[in-house]
Amino acid sequence: MKTNQTHKWLYTISAKRKLIDFNFKEMWQYRDLLLLFVKRDIVTVYKQTILGPLWYLIQPLFTALTFTLIFNKVANIGTGTVPPFLFNLAGVTVWNYFKNCLTTTSNTFTSNANIFSKVYFPRIISPMSTVISNLFKFGIQLLIFMAFYVYYYFAGASIALHKSAFLFPVLIIFMAMLSLGLGMIISSMVTKYRDLKYLLNFGIQLLMYISAVMYPIALMREKLPNFAWLVEYNPIAYFIEAARYMLLSSGEISLQGLLISGLVTLCVLFLGIVIFNKTEKTFIDTV
Repeated sequence: MKTNQTHKWLYTISAKRKLIDFNFKEMWQYRDLLLLFVKRDIVTVYKQTILGPLWYLIQPLFTALTFTLIFNKVANIGTGTVPPFLFNLAGVTVWNYFKNCLTTTSNTFTSNANIFSKVYFPRIISPMSTVISNLFKFGIQLLIFMAFYVYYYFAGASIALHKSAFLFPVLIIFMAMLSLGLGMIISSMVTKYRDLKYLLNFGIQLLMYISAVMYPIALMREKLPNFAWLVEYNPIAYFIEAARYMLLSSGEISLQGLLISGLVTLCVLFLGIVIFNKTEKTFIDTV
């Protein structure tokens, strides 16, 4: 006996033919998987280590301390009325979020090849989960910064939050988008050119020195005017300078620089999504 009952599928998976296929409805359907990936990244990052979550504290504190000794005490770089350690800790905290997002998203295809080849889900969830999970680490390091901020404030240091500090979350969102876009571009290229994986670690170290992490942009213009373009054409430098301005009222904020950096960020994110969508169709043949 034949039945006329019509079966409706809950999900339909089809090949992506568009250059940009950013299906928000589909991503919302996989929101539980996104949260699962975020939880996995937070729990497993320092699993089977002796110090465990203490690495969240050790890394920024020792980096800021090293910068203070080398750049402020030995090289005699001034930080105005802001204590050098606090100045460096602000830059390191913001820079670490960008660096962690970039390094982890740049390994998306190679580190998730086993999952990608067996189960379907929107691939972009993986790098997005990395950016979100790194917010947890960034939040802890920001609390450390605020603890030292309170200490120096009651010790008499001339520091204050700027009235533009309420825009600080927007600044972090743009840094997340920039690292996500760059990470997806690099991850797509690493599937073919594995040398980029080693070049990335080396490149990030160099990028930190031209991102105004341990000095203000104005100092670069004053001391090394012939090389100031390295910092002035770097969108990350403007984000870090603006973050320090909001948190410490130190240095200057360039609206033109931030506007250009924001446009560059949107372009990089757009390009990253296009390349990522194109690569996810064929990456399994090359990984």
